[in-house]
Amino acid sequence: MAEEIKNMLPPSNDQYVAETYNQIMKGRLDKIKALNAEGKLGYTNDGFMPEDHAADLRANYASKSREELEALNVQCKVAGRIMSMRVMGKCSFAHIKDQSGQIQLFVNRNIIGDEAYAAYKKFDMGDFVAAEGPLFITEKGDLAIRVSMVRLLTKSLRPLPEKFHGLTDTEARYRQRYLDLIVNDDVRETFYKRSLITQKIREFMVRNRFMEVETPMLQIQAGGATARPFKTHHNALDHDMYMRIAPELFLKRLVVGGFERVFEMNRCFRNEGLDRKHNPEFTTIEFYMAYGTYRVLMAFTEQLVQFLCDEVCGTRQIEYNGATINFDGEWRRLRVREGVAAALNVSEDKLADRAFLEETVRHLPEPMRDDDIKHKSDGHLIMEIFDQKVEETLIQPTFVYEYPASVSPLSRRNEQDPNYVDRFEIFVSGFELGNAFNELNDALDQRQRFLDQIEKKLEGDDEAHPMDDDYVRALEYGMPPCAGEGIGIDRLVMLLTQSESIRDVILFPTMKPE
Repeated sequence: MAEEIKNMLPPSNDQYVAETYNQIMKGRLDKIKALNAEGKLGYTNDGFMPEDHAADLRANYASKSREELEALNVQCKVAGRIMSMRVMGKCSFAHIKDQSGQIQLFVNRNIIGDEAYAAYKKFDMGDFVAAEGPLFITEKGDLAIRVSMVRLLTKSLRPLPEKFHGLTDTEARYRQRYLDLIVNDDVRETFYKRSLITQKIREFMVRNRFMEVETPMLQIQAGGATARPFKTHHNALDHDMYMRIAPELFLKRLVVGGFERVFEMNRCFRNEGLDRKHNPEFTTIEFYMAYGTYRVLMAFTEQLVQFLCDEVCGTRQIEYNGATINFDGEWRRLRVREGVAAALNVSEDKLADRAFLEETVRHLPEPMRDDDIKHKSDGHLIMEIFDQKVEETLIQPTFVYEYPASVSPLSRRNEQDPNYVDRFEIFVSGFELGNAFNELNDALDQRQRFLDQIEKKLEGDDEAHPMDDDYVRALEYGMPPCAGEGIGIDRLVMLLTQSESIRDVILFPTMKPE
């Protein structure tokens, strides 16, 4: 057994260096050894704290004349990663990057001394350095720091990607996001915007009297949506548990408890495929408004997204996938049956013909099999047609509403037509952005919906909603009239940052093991 464990161990450092490091990396390792031999550490943390940032220095002083800047005598204290170096005889130039951007350093041997300049010449692109000195304008008119002190903080063993081509391999960018962020400024900007978007969402929700809460991610049973969950086991309880697929049922329990406006912005998990619009781990905001209706939430959603456009993008017209998306004004409203009938060029009455629906889904681009058809309700068949014939045509922001009750186990039935529910989904650029509905608060109706879902699970539907007796019990105490909504944060960020894939807006997307 000991020998088996030994064989499983990773290689020693000596083996690792011999097998992994190329000549450039070995040269950098030799530089660290030489620095250490001179009493200068390749990795240090002695409390140096930068007081200035590149973007602030450029914003405040780049427009000054050489004489104005010399008169101001602005002393700087900066730190960052070396992104370029030109080492010459007695003087050198370098650019360092901090979180805000880049600033140029001018290093002169006559100013910092022979010993410090000799050490500086051992620096490489990718190293972290500390520097101090006054600002000045170079002969080429660039803002720079005339360095009076520069020293190494962290030695980089691996060279950065080649300057003009950068890190362009898509899979490598996602796997090595740290390197992607170092060399691709547009990627950094995307995630700055993502942070700003979530900050502004919280600001908007609080301004509208919503309280932020946190509900369990690890649940005895995963509910609140129809999806396949991730399963795990809790050893101390000796009980299977699930990563949540949605926070919905817990948030509505809070509405029962008296919190009239609540929201949660956090992670959900669904054990499903990966593509341009799906990642198994994703971020949503869900919010619930007591005494609200789904039509009230339509207007509320318009206001929220328009606020984000104003605050983050400075415009309500976004270029995305070759189209100009206009978020301004009132968005289009489209009933499900209206959209499907128009796509098929038939009257809405025709959608009540079961034989017509079955024949239609057999001839879709992705046809439904007969074995699946016989287990599906008319509502499921209508939605299958909608998904394949209508969804991709909805480029401008559109509220699609009046969904079949059979595909909406948690939604309140429409009082005029109980076969449909008071629900909408938001579509932009051909994909779903959010889902909302008047909440079902009839406890016995909800219990029957759960029972119907159990029947579907017994028929082999892995995504059917499980029975949740405690949630039914909560409704039996009474939940006020309520409307709720969920919006996919990742997809919203895709739109507002003009990103083509969900992986472009998730710092560490799910990937196959290397």
